[in-house]
Amino acid sequence: MSVRFMLAAPEAVRVAFQPVAATLFTMSAGRLGATVAALVGLTGVVIGGRAARSAGRMGAGSRPSRAGLALIAGLIAMALGGLVVATSDSGIGTGNGRGGAFVALMVGLISMVLGGLALARSRRAG
Repeated sequence: MSVRFMLAAPEAVRVAFQPVAATLFTMSAGRLGATVAALVGLTGVVIGGRAARSAGRMGAGSRPSRAGLALIAGLIAMALGGLVVATSDSGIGTGNGRGGAFVALMVGLISMVLGGLALARSRRAG
């Protein structure tokens, strides 16, 4: 009987010390990086959208710099989102930030498209 207990003990210890999945409010490094990337990308979408809307008007002022800012914000968002995707070791829903990183990649891409559109429209109008 003691032999069976000795063989079962390592399995019981291994199960007892497995890491717990992240809860809803746990802020891991992956989640933090994905959140920052998504916010930077969202900022770029807002700036790029406003620059694209006003790029064709007369007296647009410094719209090419806003378009460049949207391009840079989109690039940063895509780089951070790609870094989180590349370094996460589990799937979506495990607390590693992979879902947020995919959102950051998409928002960063939209920011870059809007920034490029605004830049093209400002050069055509000028």
